Amino acid sequence: MHVKYVLMFVETEQYRKEWEAKDQAERDAAFEKVGRWFAEHAASITHSTQLHPAAAATTVRLESGYEPIVTDGPFLEGKEVVSGYVEAELDDLDEALRMARSWPACPVVEVRPAL
Repeated sequence: MHVKYVLMFVETEQYRKEWEAKDQAERDAAFEKVGRWFAEHAASITHSTQLHPAAAATTVRLESGYEPIVTDGPFLEGKEVVSGYVEAELDDLDEALRMARSWPACPVVEVRPAL
C-alpha cells in the first residue's frame, strides 16, 4: 500500500538572491536538473505545481466571532517561502526522504504525509 506525501519546496532569501544573480545559461542548467529530477520520479508523482511568489498571495483570516478579513499578501512575512510542491504516492517516509534529498533546486524540502 502506498502513502501519499507532499514535498513542499521552500526558497530562502539567500537562494532567491543567488537565483536572481544567475545568468540565463546558469538558469537553463538549473531547470535541466529539475527536469531530470521530475523525470526520475515521474512514476511516483501524482501532481505538482509551481506557485507564484508570496507577494501574489491573498490571505483570508477566519477568527471565531468575527467577520473574515481579506488582505493582500502572504499569511506570514518570512525568510522562507513555499515556491511549489509535488504530491507523490510512495511506500513509506524513507522513500519520501530519499526523494526529497535528491531535489536539485531550492534548499529546503518539507515532507508531510497527506490524508
